[in-house]
Amino acid sequence: MQIIRSGDQGEAVRDIQHRLTELGHRVDPAELEGVFGPSTEGAVRAFQLARRLPADGIVGADTWSQLVEAGYRLGDRTLYLRSPAFRGDDVRALQRMLNALGFDAGKEDGILGHRTADAVMELQRNLGDKVDGIVGLDTVRALERIRPAVGGPGLAVVREEEAVRSMETSLDGAIVAVDAAGGRAEIEQVTLDEASQADLALTLAADLAGTLEARGATPVLLRRSQEDPTATERASTANAVEAILCVSLHPTGEVRGAACAYWGTATTHSPAGRRLAELIQAELTSIGLLDGGIRPLGIALLRETRMPAVRVEVGASATLADGRGMGEDPFRRTLAVAVADAIGRFLSGSPG
Repeated sequence: MQIIRSGDQGEAVRDIQHRLTELGHRVDPAELEGVFGPSTEGAVRAFQLARRLPADGIVGADTWSQLVEAGYRLGDRTLYLRSPAFRGDDVRALQRMLNALGFDAGKEDGILGHRTADAVMELQRNLGDKVDGIVGLDTVRALERIRPAVGGPGLAVVREEEAVRSMETSLDGAIVAVDAAGGRAEIEQVTLDEASQADLALTLAADLAGTLEARGATPVLLRRSQEDPTATERASTANAVEAILCVSLHPTGEVRGAACAYWGTATTHSPAGRRLAELIQAELTSIGLLDGGIRPLGIALLRETRMPAVRVEVGASATLADGRGMGEDPFRRTLAVAVADAIGRFLSGSPG
């Protein structure tokens, strides 16, 4: 999609402003005729923070899709299993209610897939209603009458936590999705010697894939040179190959050392993704990179993958303890080994 940012004008900006104000964000009246000024940028940043998105004030694919989805409330439309899947805050609310009642709707990601549809049918069966998987007004009213308590962790989070505690496998034969974050149309460009950020991400991904393969794993690269698949397409590839986990490498000028992100929203998160992020971050700091911490992030790749997924952010100016930087082979090899070590510990169930 077209990226919209400060200084842009027109109908697309007006649409964004309308959606933001409908959600309670303030935009200066002087800008409301389609001028992307300071107050619009501030409203976008506030929305991004609330949705666990990178708060850059720019409306790209993730922010736009979240703006659209935020406009739906449960009961606004009839929901059912279809392709492409329904997406929205109404689906997320449905998933939270079903999980709170003990019906396994899976990851509360706002995407209506097979597990959510199966949970709807199980609810309908228990209510003695017609079992068709269609969430119309009757099903919504039934959920409102039951009023499930949605304050605690959902069923999907509890089950994933149990899976993390009982995990005991190895890299040998494991299918690992390795992603070079974004593409030229998707991420900002940073001057890194002669390489663009997107090209460097490819190099880091290839180094990690080679290290994993040498240890017996089966790495699957989600993006290759001259390709520019969307985050949704890359997540779909990871799901199709049934990867056991996904690591996305993201060179960036936004952090000085290294930071890791796992899927999470204001109400839920991936416990397995968080654990993997903790292990990778510990390895990266052990090789001398400044600790940028871990955080939940609601971007498409982390949201749409069906396995634990982590985005590894490495600063453009980051250096190892010996002073070697991103542009040098020893840096990249050391980085790949550190991430591979963390993956191995994650799969073996090592406490740290």
